[in-house]
This record gives sequence, structure tokens and C-alpha cells, in this order.
Amino acid sequence: MIDSCAYEAKPLLTVAEALARILAALAPIADTETVTLSAALGRVLAHPVTAQTNLPPERNAAMDGYAFAGADVSTDTAVTLQCVGTAWAGRPFQGMLQAGQCVRIFTGAVVPPQADSVVMQEQVRVDGAAVRVPPQPKPGQNVRQAGEDVRLGASLCADHTTLSPADLGLLAAAGVAQVAVVRPLRITFFSTGDELVGLGQALASGQIYDSNRYLLGGLLADPRYQVTDGGVLADDPGQLEAALLKAAATADVLITTGGASVGEADYIRALLAQRGQVAFWKLAMKPGKPLAFGTLAGCHFFGLPGNPLAVMATFRQLVQPGLHQLLGLPYQPPLRLLATCTSLLKKSPGRQEFQCGILSQAADGSLAVASAGLQGSHVLSTLHKANCYIVLPATCQGVQPGEAVWVEPFNVHS
Repeated sequence: MIDSCAYEAKPLLTVAEALARILAALAPIADTETVTLSAALGRVLAHPVTAQTNLPPERNAAMDGYAFAGADVSTDTAVTLQCVGTAWAGRPFQGMLQAGQCVRIFTGAVVPPQADSVVMQEQVRVDGAAVRVPPQPKPGQNVRQAGEDVRLGASLCADHTTLSPADLGLLAAAGVAQVAVVRPLRITFFSTGDELVGLGQALASGQIYDSNRYLLGGLLADPRYQVTDGGVLADDPGQLEAALLKAAATADVLITTGGASVGEADYIRALLAQRGQVAFWKLAMKPGKPLAFGTLAGCHFFGLPGNPLAVMATFRQLVQPGLHQLLGLPYQPPLRLLATCTSLLKKSPGRQEFQCGILSQAADGSLAVASAGLQGSHVLSTLHKANCYIVLPATCQGVQPGEAVWVEPFNVHS
């Protein structure tokens, strides 16, 4: 059984202080695995990849036209060249150009060794094999040089890069078929609370449907994570302890929602104190004051608040950077933009607030933000309508319409 804890009054940690403690406490995992390029999207590259060839590997045409030697044309007058063949993409011209000759060439085709320029097909006049080339200002035009994109031996992707579609395209162009990536982070998450009911069941008085597991499950839907939904745990200290210790045996990270406050049925902090370590459990943050961070049986632990808006805010500001730290990703502060606030925002000093807002951009490029609605930490409809946080510092005492505020767009993630 878990006894209740006596809670000492201490100054609340700021969000920045809590984040610094989290990042300092989490060492990146070292395990890797090899995957094919088709399975590598969104994974974290374990080792740098360098080019084993030039990109492009050979000189090629940047457009459809005619390839020729710059010495055979003039910068002042038109010249007629004799077309002696065709260079196709994938089928190079097999002959040798002589003085006064050219070849028909298509985009991506290898430029013959004797040629150094390509003239666009729209700029010439063709009469049989005779090709009338207008004055050419300089040689080398419309030719992609070997290695102009990436030189042999140059870096393609640095280690601890989260591989994007563009990264996969670059690696494929270089002939890379498989890569070593950091293994997925093993995460198990739970909801806690006697009041929670699963979908499809009838609600009795005092009960609510468990929305946090769907919200948190969506936030964890990431190829970098191997996620296990542990379900709902009742407010029973024995059941809570048994379930969390079992999950801690195989997970890198445990995340719970609910049970992290100071109520008589909030057992998370007591469990951490007895079977692990409590690094901190209260923040000067709204929503999200009761957040427990520490370890349980050697497993990293985040005990998030029970209200959904607090789950979202604490995950974005603290949990996600911590998970990235475990994957070896460098910390990147969230993108913040200045916008003109069009709503009256109420706030008391003391805690940094993350209010849900609706960010918009005018035709002239200026940014404006309005409140998304009621800011209670239980109001999911407000979170549904929002596309950003309005970030208000602890010292702020409210915002008048027309004032500039910092906003964090939701759809910008690392």
C-alpha cells in the first residue's frame, strides 16, 4: 500500500527551469537498428551518411535542346551546326562530336565529352540535320555539372537527423538502400481515475469518457516511438503500483494522466517517492501546474495532469522535448511569432500561461491572434478550435486588444 505524503510548500519551478532539469536528467539511448529506406521516414538517423558518388554523377542537360561545343558558335552571329545524333536520358550519344556538329539532347541526358553547352530547343531553327543556333553569350549554359549538387565524400545527412521525405529523396539519389537508425523509444501510457469510462459504455452520475488516452495517443503517434496503451487505472494504490511497475520493466518512458495533484486519491507522487525518485512535481504553468517528473524502478516517468488542455500543454512544452532528448535530438525551442491580439485576455500574475488561440494572416502578411474561447483546462472545444498557443509570461496581468503577443503555432514540430 502507498501512504499519503506530506507536501511542503516550495517555490514553483518555472517552465524553463523544469525543462532544463528534464533535459539534464535524460541520457540518449544508444541502441540502433538497420531499416530499408522505404521504412526510414520519420526515424532518427544513428550515424552520418556521406556521398559515395558525385550528384549528379555525370554532366547532363538541364533542358531539352541541342548540345554543342562553345568554340563552334559565336557570341555575335547565328551559326549553323550539323546534328549527328541524339542523347536520351538513360541512353547517351555513343559517337564523337567533331567541329561544327551537335546532338539532339533531352533533359537529364549525359552531355557528350566534346560538348560543353546546351541551347534550348525553342531558340533554334531546324531544317533536316541543319540546326541554326542563335548567338550564345557564354559557354556552359544549361549543363548540370557532375557533383554540383553533392560532391563525392560530402555529407548527405548528419547523425540524429529525423529523416524527412526530402532526406529520403537525397539518400535514394545517392544509391543508399538502408540506414542505421535509433531504435524506437518504448513508451507506455495510462489514464488514471475512478471517474473514467471507456467509449461505448453508458455514463453513470459522476463519470466521464476517457478522452486523454486518445489525445495522448495522438500526440505519441510518431514512427520514433513504440507506444503501448496501458488503459485506465483506478484510484487504487495497489493496482496503480502493480501496473506501473510491470510496465516499467519493459518501457523506457511511462506517462500517466491524472493522479498527480494533491488530492486524497492522487497517488502518483507517493509511488514515485517510495519506488523511484521525484525530480519535481509542481510548475508555475497554466494549464499544467501538477506535473510529476522522475523515475520509477529505473524507468523515466512523466505524471501529467488529468485535464486535457493541461495534458496537451505539458506534453508540448516538456514531455516532447524530453522524448527528443532520449533520441539524441538537439533541443530546438518552439517557433514563436509576434502577432497582434484582437481579444481581451484575462490573466493573473504568477504563472506562465499557454492560452489557446486562433492565428490568422492578413493579405499584407501581418499576423493576428484571437482567443479560441474559454480557457478552462477541461474545455476541449477550445482546444479543438485553436491552432496556436498565446504565450503569456508569468508577470503578465492581462492583454488588451491591439497589443502584441507571442504565439506558438501548433503545426510546427521537430
